Amino acid sequence: MRSAADSGQRTADSGQASIPVHKRKTGAALQRIKDTLQRLAKTRTPITMAAVARQADVSRTFLYEHADAKTLVSEAMSRAAGRRFQDRRDEQAAMGASWRERALNAEDALKAANAEILAQREQIGDFLGQIKDLQTQWTEEDIVRITADNGTLKRRVRELAAENKSLIGKLAAARDNIRFADKRIAELETQILEHQRT
Repeated sequence: MRSAADSGQRTADSGQASIPVHKRKTGAALQRIKDTLQRLAKTRTPITMAAVARQADVSRTFLYEHADAKTLVSEAMSRAAGRRFQDRRDEQAAMGASWRERALNAEDALKAANAEILAQREQIGDFLGQIKDLQTQWTEEDIVRITADNGTLKRRVRELAAENKSLIGKLAAARDNIRFADKRIAELETQILEHQRT
């Protein structure tokens, strides 16, 4: 018949043997969590407690209550939030650069249109002056041709003025978009700072 002492010894030995098993299971769970977090980060998949628990085959309780597991997930969430913030900043910066480029192009086109309008007006003035000063020396055919050219130039000036107005509108829209992009970037920076504080 086995004594109570023998039974107590077996229980103690069983407890001692289960400790390494428990450590191995915990270590394996932590490794699965690390692998899952790396995979989620690589694929840019949102990191949540539920997603990590499901893919790492651990319980949510383990994630919340085990200090190392909780730290791994929290740090991964912070890194993911930082990456998302940087991605948004990069996107906004690219958008802002695009609108700045459009604004610069619109300004260049506006300057060119204004220069052409001035040149056309000077040419019209020259023609009108020539008609008045030399009208007696020109034939009726010359006067008709110059008058027709004058009409063509006036029409071109009206077209350029309309184009100029359109370019001014595009330039204003581009500037508005740049201001909006700058404001959006500032809002995103504020959000990420608030998220990091919490």
